[in-house]
Amino acid sequence: MSPRKQTVDPAEGVLHVEWPLFGELSRALALKVSREYEPDIVVGVATAGVVPGAVVAAMLGKEFHSIVVSRKYRAEETRAAPALVGSAPPEVRGRRVLIVDETCDSGDTLRLAIGAIVNAGAKEVRTAVGFRTGVYEPDYHALATASTIVLPWDREVIVDGELTINPAYAEALNSK
Repeated sequence: MSPRKQTVDPAEGVLHVEWPLFGELSRALALKVSREYEPDIVVGVATAGVVPGAVVAAMLGKEFHSIVVSRKYRAEETRAAPALVGSAPPEVRGRRVLIVDETCDSGDTLRLAIGAIVNAGAKEVRTAVGFRTGVYEPDYHALATASTIVLPWDREVIVDGELTINPAYAEALNSK
C-alpha cells in the first residue's frame, strides 16, 4: 500500500494520521508537558495510549507503565462504557504521574484512569493526549479537532494473514 498524504476531509471530518505527524505530535506533547510538569512516571492507557505514552516517557526520560481501560472487553453494545481491566500499576504510589492516551472526547476513559491511579496512591496526576476531539479538557493535548481520528496503527488489521482495512474505520477510509 502506498503512503497516503496527511489529510483532513472537512466534508467528512476525518483526520488520516500518518506516522510522521504522529511522531511530531508526540514530540510536541512531550515538550508541552516538560515546560509545566515533571512526572516521576508515565502511564499509557492501553491499548492505543500505550504508543504515544511510551514515546512521551522516552522523550522525558521517565519510567513507563500501562493501565487497561477499554470498551473492547464489555458486552456487545454499540457504544459500551469504558471499564477498568486489571489494576493501576503499584509503582504510582507516592509519585507524580502523567497519564497519556491517544484521544480524548467525553473524558470517560481518562476519568477512570485518573480514579484508578489516585486510588493506587499517586501523589499528583495530570493527563495528556495526542488529540482532543470533544468537550473534556485534559491537562495537555497536542491537537484539538472535531474530526474522526484514524491513527496509523488502526488503519489496517490482519485477517487470515492479510492486511485489510479496519472495519471500524472502513466507511471513513473508503470515502476518501
